[in-house]
Amino acid sequence: MSGSKIKNMEEFAAVSGISRPTVSKYFHDPESVRASTRQRIEAALERHDYRPNIFAMNQNRKLTKNIGIIVPYLADPFFAEIVRVLERRCIDAGFSPTLFSAHGEQALENDILDGLRSLKPAGVLFAPLGRLSDKSAIEAFCRDVPTVLFDSNLEGLGEAFIGSDNHSFVSQTVEYLTRTGEPPCFFEMRHPANPNANKRRKAYLTMMDRLGFEPHVIKIDGTGWGFEEIGRQGGLKVLHEDALPTNTLLCSNDRLAIGLLSACYEMGVEVGRKPEARLRVASHDDHPFSRFTCPSLTTAAHDYAAVSDNAVDTLFRVVESGGRLGERIETLFPARLIMRESA
Repeated sequence: MSGSKIKNMEEFAAVSGISRPTVSKYFHDPESVRASTRQRIEAALERHDYRPNIFAMNQNRKLTKNIGIIVPYLADPFFAEIVRVLERRCIDAGFSPTLFSAHGEQALENDILDGLRSLKPAGVLFAPLGRLSDKSAIEAFCRDVPTVLFDSNLEGLGEAFIGSDNHSFVSQTVEYLTRTGEPPCFFEMRHPANPNANKRRKAYLTMMDRLGFEPHVIKIDGTGWGFEEIGRQGGLKVLHEDALPTNTLLCSNDRLAIGLLSACYEMGVEVGRKPEARLRVASHDDHPFSRFTCPSLTTAAHDYAAVSDNAVDTLFRVVESGGRLGERIETLFPARLIMRESA
């Protein structure tokens, strides 16, 4: 055996060169993996000083193999893309994922939490509504069920939060736009549904101050998760008023920007990098449709794969640890600027 003791399943997977979900699957049921893989794992066990936490695994066997996945609005392709990866990873690890959408409603989010308790899931991956969430209900749920939050961070709740660094998104777009043209104004909902919007506004104000430019925040009316129509109506209003302080608009998210581009088309306002264009438009998220808009949308992209993979890996660690990590973890992934034709 190796002289160094392996502390947990994650370390054993790393030194053995086998994915942790496969290792976890083996320890729950050796016959569930291919014979060749089983031989590799057993050979690695001979080489390294590692034995799984049998107590924790026995605790986990009392649970179902269900994994709950909760998102605020599944019709949003951003969540659909992340869920696609989450589901696949859970299935590959031998779990049965069940997907729930809160449809932007607090009461439905609470009902989902209550229903999940009866399923006795091994764990839950949860993107809460955020501002509209019943935090006391979520706190009580997280005490009962191993939970990892993603996308929307409710401070102190769950065993971990995995998401994107909103300052990284905005710092890159603001720096690029101010360097290549007029400084941007910030286009957002007056009452945003997602708490990430507030963080992005604050980052915009911070960056404009740091770069020595006057900030301008344009707040548009509208509530709920129909961001494209809200962006379109808000765009039509600001274009009719013809009172933009700058020819560059930085949208809080890509779905608002898609609505704004629709308004520009209706009003005959050309958008893009060409000298004859009246406006430049940029945004945040790299929505799956953003490269298909006309013009294609300049944006800061989530690392979808990293957020999804890390969220699942973290939940597996929680499950393997008997439902608790001991200390809450927060992991943020930086954005990547994608320059397209709109700016």
